[in-house]
Amino acid sequence: MNITAKTPWKDHMGDVPMHLKYFEGSMYEALAATAQKYPKQVALDFMGKSTTYETLLREVEICAKALKTLGIRPGEKVTIAMPNCPQGIFMFYAVNRIGAIANMIHPLSAEKEIEFYLKESDSVAAITLDQFYGKFANIRANSPIRNLIITSVADALSPVMKLGYALTEGKKIARIPENAPVIRWKEFRELSKCGHNYAVKRRSEDPAVILYSGGTTGTTKGIVLTNKNFNALGAQVVSANQMFRPGDKMLAAMPIFHGFGLGVCIHTMLFNGGRCILVPRFTPKTYAKDLVKHRCNFVAGVPTLYEALLRLPDMDGADLSCLKGVFSGGDSLSVELKKKLDKFLYDHKATIQVREGYGTTETVTACCLTPAHMYKEGSIGLPFPDTYIKIVTPDTDEELPYGQEGEILLAGPTVMKEYMHHPEETAQTLRKHADGLTWVYTGDLGSMDEQGFVYFKGRAKRMIVTSGYNVYPAQMENILDAHESVQMSCVIGVPDPLKMQKVKAFVKLAEGAKPTEKTKQELLDYCRKHVAKYAMPYDIEFREDMPKTLVGKVAYRVLEEEELKKQKAK
Repeated sequence: MNITAKTPWKDHMGDVPMHLKYFEGSMYEALAATAQKYPKQVALDFMGKSTTYETLLREVEICAKALKTLGIRPGEKVTIAMPNCPQGIFMFYAVNRIGAIANMIHPLSAEKEIEFYLKESDSVAAITLDQFYGKFANIRANSPIRNLIITSVADALSPVMKLGYALTEGKKIARIPENAPVIRWKEFRELSKCGHNYAVKRRSEDPAVILYSGGTTGTTKGIVLTNKNFNALGAQVVSANQMFRPGDKMLAAMPIFHGFGLGVCIHTMLFNGGRCILVPRFTPKTYAKDLVKHRCNFVAGVPTLYEALLRLPDMDGADLSCLKGVFSGGDSLSVELKKKLDKFLYDHKATIQVREGYGTTETVTACCLTPAHMYKEGSIGLPFPDTYIKIVTPDTDEELPYGQEGEILLAGPTVMKEYMHHPEETAQTLRKHADGLTWVYTGDLGSMDEQGFVYFKGRAKRMIVTSGYNVYPAQMENILDAHESVQMSCVIGVPDPLKMQKVKAFVKLAEGAKPTEKTKQELLDYCRKHVAKYAMPYDIEFREDMPKTLVGKVAYRVLEEEELKKQKAK
């Protein structure tokens, strides 16, 4: 069923076309085309310093020449472990410029996770901030990287701000030894003087970016995305937001290792001549301050971010009439939270309401959005132009009638190339149907009404969503079970008003291990070495035994129900 053709955006939005013409070329070439149109317009704002499009392009060229001087060849992987700051953006497009592939990872990842990402991608180089040097140094001998580039927040600041940073935040960062085998940012830029024949022509279909997700099995794997995936997203998002104009500002707080942050907040804006207000470290207070100070036009975030915004006294009397779009994704937005948010926006002079979307990393990020003037309670909206959604009996191609719940399938120009090194799971997730389209089997459950509006019902696969990040319980359990003191573990998500869910672990100890506070701390310290901060259990509860299902599996739903009862009893 061709849902988009049956219920096109044009029916609901007036001038939005059913089909779009997509940029043929690389992400770098798309950026260069924008820079040619708007050379003097500001592309990036970072801690008081602005970067125009022509300066952005010049910095990208400098980094591209330096990467070439380091001997990085087309198709090789370069890991970018950076927060939202200019150097991360420069390197992202520079890697693309020389025909290499950007491997995007969370800079707060645990050492073992970083080691996994470097090995899995076979990265030949990496860039990160000075404050994360220690983690890379500890695992470097076990990794394939030849060059480690180190930069600092100070490298992107004006002289005055640089001094202030050195006297405050900079003091807290451990000094990197003078003889450390790293290339510092200044030295790296100087390598560009040797650069020649650095530009590589890449096609739309060529792999360009690796983002990480659990896929359908809940084990971490690299999702290989192409130039076209990102460029198509840039066209789709703006076509579904007719209020966008070049020069409009996006508060880019979602991180660049996340499809939402990289695809929507950065590339979509730069693809269309927008202005990215880079937020390197999110706190509700700084977010609110930047939103008001910069008079942002668009904000994209997860429900937890907006929940935190509602609680801030700093927002009293704030004028948000500048807003043209507020988008929520990454997790379900409850009807009650949407009502509160819409009232909050109205009370602060905004003329728009929050719009919920849906997507997966397998399609970069969003592929479905609520139209600006047609909200249906509980719906995640309509597919973007040229994106198709259908509901089938799970794991089949049997399409279900309107209103009936089944598995959500996606098809369109943003669908990934593959799961890196996982051909079997790629074949399981990407399937070609009789209609000639390749469909993503999301593992998510939902339904569709007769107008083509989609309703997200839940996740078929076990997953915890905490502050917009995906945590896979099976992966956490594997880590805990590997500890000598643990016989068996079970990890669940516990409802939390701020994070939506927080991670809790239940552990049955191995013979001889004592259920003491000391044992708990040992296990928590062990987890810190293996998992990112956001995935850390807030508590570990010891059990003499675990509840079991009829087939002998741990009944995690029983533990979830117990936690809910405890919360209600408080």
